[in-house]
Amino acid sequence: MAGWGWALLSPAALLVVAQLVWAPDPYGEECRSNTYPPSGPTFKGNVPRYVINLDLPPSKRWDNLMRDKKTELKTVVQNIKDIANTFFPSGKVVDIVDNKVAHLTATLPYPFNEELQGIANSSGIPLGEIVIFNIFYEIFTVCTSIVAEDKTGKLYHARNLDFGLFLGWDVKNNSWTLTRELKPIVVNLDFQRNNKTVFRSTNFAGYIGMVSGVKPDLFTLTMNERFSLDGGYVGIFEWFLGRRDGMWMGFLTRTVLENATSYQDAKDRLAKTRLLAPAYFILGGKNSGEGCVITRSRTAALDIWDLDIQKGTWYVLETNYDRWKPPLVLDNRRGPAMKCLNQTMQENISLPRIYDVLSTKPVLNKLTVCTTLMEVYSGHTETYLRECPDPCSPW
Repeated sequence: MAGWGWALLSPAALLVVAQLVWAPDPYGEECRSNTYPPSGPTFKGNVPRYVINLDLPPSKRWDNLMRDKKTELKTVVQNIKDIANTFFPSGKVVDIVDNKVAHLTATLPYPFNEELQGIANSSGIPLGEIVIFNIFYEIFTVCTSIVAEDKTGKLYHARNLDFGLFLGWDVKNNSWTLTRELKPIVVNLDFQRNNKTVFRSTNFAGYIGMVSGVKPDLFTLTMNERFSLDGGYVGIFEWFLGRRDGMWMGFLTRTVLENATSYQDAKDRLAKTRLLAPAYFILGGKNSGEGCVITRSRTAALDIWDLDIQKGTWYVLETNYDRWKPPLVLDNRRGPAMKCLNQTMQENISLPRIYDVLSTKPVLNKLTVCTTLMEVYSGHTETYLRECPDPCSPW
């Protein structure tokens, strides 16, 4: 059957495909160096920090953040609505979101249901639209995450957060509209209980799950979307229809960061919990060898790739493709990132050197919203807004 598919392509189309497959990456470049501390055209700015008080009622925890960021969040949500109306001009999709999805919030586990309601109340954005904004991360992210160990056994964890794939291309500015509008709502959060840090994260204001986080002196965690036919769309559709045994990715990472008591405990929870969408969980610990990529289907762990210093595996890296398969030819961030890490070598690895890797095109691309650097020791985090000057890969 595959032969028939190729036979149906015209010679001109085959030529285009061949050029895409074998041509050198027009956006690629040599591995960057000395990009840290961040400055210059790839640096868009620093990220503000807020405390989320877990001792408050869930409906009140996000009030201070929403007071500062509700205008910017409304801009992002309106952009998502505009995109939906482009595909469904009748406006029925937005009507369903506003009037139907809101009722499903009650089916979400505590405290997430009450937190979403609180964000809607304090921002003035309809509850259904807040829910949809939180769902979007399950299906529209393209990221790069790295855990690396240096020669002394010290662990580093970093990621580029890429978001907005296919969500509105601005021809005039040569950028993704949603990616640009998300940058003002990137925040660093310090979740506290009894005035003590429980964990820290980098988030979008209005999003209550966790995409990047650190539990001080225990573990670091990022999650990446995993492209799969049995993907987030399927799980979300099942959730709408009433099947609720799968957990949202962001809710799971939030729960792990808040409640897991060790690297191994976090690893077990991430590997075994049924999910709404397939995912990659990239986990780092505090001891030598504690680092892994967990490849998940919605029901099980398909692979766990661990650091193994004795065998020469001093880093693990994940974009959005299974490590045993080649990445999509039009989206090979894995190869350039690995090349730069290998050139750096283990004896030279550090957060600044990893920042160099994440600043090299196409690892840095038009979808890149920010770069986060983490060390488990004392829960150190740094986040910087990014820009990818032309020429730059759209993803």
